[in-house]
Amino acid sequence: MSGKVRRPGIQRLPSGARVADALRAAGGARSNVDLTGLNRARVLVDGEQIVVGAPVGTPAVNSGAPGGSTGGGPGPVTGPVSLNSATVDQLDTLPGVGPVLARHIIDYRAQHGGFRSVDELREVNGIGDRRFADLRPLVGP
Repeated sequence: MSGKVRRPGIQRLPSGARVADALRAAGGARSNVDLTGLNRARVLVDGEQIVVGAPVGTPAVNSGAPGGSTGGGPGPVTGPVSLNSATVDQLDTLPGVGPVLARHIIDYRAQHGGFRSVDELREVNGIGDRRFADLRPLVGP
């Protein structure tokens, strides 16, 4: 966990832990940090980095770890969009993805505990080979 938390760094959490658990393990957010865009109920994926309090549209620093979350709301796509943390609005900025397909992606990650690889995107209802080929370079787990 990084960004505006009291104790940034790697947090070891049990399987099934949620963003709220990681936030708690990092000592909570610093004062006056807006958490409204951070989905604290989302189940984490191993190796994921959560950035708390970053400006909307700021990409997470991956440091080689899969996934990443800015914790912000919708904004311009400035780096790979994380399938594990993007909002409907953020997914909607991707080519060929509208609000319905974005909801299918979010439903898939909720049902399967997140995306372990970009290839799992092929299993989402409405993602065919062509759409997958267009999205692959624009997304990350």
